[in-house]
Amino acid sequence: MVNHNVNHKNIESINSLKNKEKIRILFVCLGNICRSSSAEEIMRTLIKKKGLEHEIEVDSAGILSYHKGELPDSRMRMHASRRGYQLTHRSRPVCTEDFYHFDRIIGMDDRNIEDLMERAPDLETEKKIHRMTDYCRTKVADYVPDPYYGGAQGFENVLDILEDACAGLLTSLVPDN
Repeated sequence: MVNHNVNHKNIESINSLKNKEKIRILFVCLGNICRSSSAEEIMRTLIKKKGLEHEIEVDSAGILSYHKGELPDSRMRMHASRRGYQLTHRSRPVCTEDFYHFDRIIGMDDRNIEDLMERAPDLETEKKIHRMTDYCRTKVADYVPDPYYGGAQGFENVLDILEDACAGLLTSLVPDN
């Protein structure tokens, strides 16, 4: 069965990435202490498992600079460590240079996407902005919810969504792997 609901923006992006030396991905959420830092580490783990460390670079940042320099939220670190992920990234805000350095800038929810679109320096860099859940393969989610004000299940749900979406993202970048 052929999927006729192809996103042509993604196909163009994938084709342009295949011709570059290294694919650079930036994950973005509000404060860079829960969702984006987790996505960075999950993706990094998948990349290492596939032996693609020299082909794909990942980083994360936040819309706000409130948590600049801080480690991820302790609850998120605890839940992630139970799955084998060590979240050591220090929070940093998105900067203009990110729009030029990274090939894909992936927001966790609609507000992140809107903020990134407003900050994008030009139309070309706007094309680099994507939604994390667009890469989900089995999870049905419109966005990655912010677990900061919730309980343990919220952190687990975020990790479930991110594991699925990161696997889908990697497959979209390197379909032969």
